[in-house]
Amino acid sequence: MRPIFTVHAGEFLVGEYIEKCFPELNLWIPSKDTGIDLLVTNKKDSSKSVGIQVKMSRDYKPVHAIDAFSRKLLAGGWVTLTHDKIKKSTADYWIFILVSHERKMEPKYIIIPPSELLNRLIAIHGELKIYHFYPWVLDNGIALQGRGLSKIEKNELAAGSYSLGKRDLSVYLDDWKPLENIRNP
Repeated sequence: MRPIFTVHAGEFLVGEYIEKCFPELNLWIPSKDTGIDLLVTNKKDSSKSVGIQVKMSRDYKPVHAIDAFSRKLLAGGWVTLTHDKIKKSTADYWIFILVSHERKMEPKYIIIPPSELLNRLIAIHGELKIYHFYPWVLDNGIALQGRGLSKIEKNELAAGSYSLGKRDLSVYLDDWKPLENIRNP
C-alpha cells in the first residue's frame, strides 16, 4: 500500500522548529504535492497564511578543514533547482535547511521568496534551465550562494576581503519575519 503522503527530513525539521517557536500558529501539511510543502496559518485568523517550499541537502563541507575557507564553513549544501519550478512556484517562501554533519551548530535556515532567489541566481549565473545552488553558512553569520567561487575568491572571503554582491544571502539567514508577520496580524 502506498502512503498518502510522506514528510521528508527537511520538512520535519522546519515543521518542528515552527511548532516550537511559533505555538500560536497552525502548521498544515498538504495531502498532495502542490509545490507547497507546509502551510502556516494564524490560529485566530486563518486568512493570514504563508506557503513554504522546503529544500534540504546533506552537508558537503569537507570533513577535514585544509584551508582558511574550509575552517570558516559551518555547513555547505548542494541543491539542484530548475528555473521553471522557481518561476512558477506558488509558495511564498522557500526554506533551505542546513545541518552540519559535525553537529557544531543548530540547523540554519535560509528563508527567501522564490522570485528573489531566481533574480539572484540569474544575476550570478545568467538564465539557465538548471541551477546548482550551493547554500553555505560561515562561522561569522554569512550565508551565501557558493557555486562558482574560485579558490582565490574563497580565500578572500575567509580573509573578509571579498564582496559577495548578489551571492550574499545573509539577510535571509534565520529570518523568520514572514511568520512573525502572520503571528501578529
